[in-house]
Amino acid sequence: MAMNQIKLFRGLLIGKEMAGMVHLRTFSAGAKAKKGAKGGGAASDTPKETLSKEVKSTTVVGANILKDGADPKVLPDSEYPDWLWHLLDKRSALSELRRKETEHLSYEDLRRFVKLDNRARIKENNSVKAKK
Repeated sequence: MAMNQIKLFRGLLIGKEMAGMVHLRTFSAGAKAKKGAKGGGAASDTPKETLSKEVKSTTVVGANILKDGADPKVLPDSEYPDWLWHLLDKRSALSELRRKETEHLSYEDLRRFVKLDNRARIKENNSVKAKK
């Protein structure tokens, strides 16, 4: 009878050890090797090439996303769409738009006012609900 209890006890110990191993979190060897490298490993393994000023001024270096592709060439300004040149223009803040009369706002400014005003009201409502 004592022998049966020992076998049962041994089975429980092995079962607990196996259960603990199921919940162990392991990492691949590749993740540990990349851990010390700056920038993710693969990019830092390749030697850095020096580019001439001529190549830098005629191509968009680093814009290629394809394996077999090449970096695109820089085109003259006339080849790009008009909207591209207005992407970095400063737009009016909500406080500026609130000071102006809505009847005198352009369509784009009116759309921006509505969007920013709705966003501000939603944030205010959320903060009031969070305090309750």
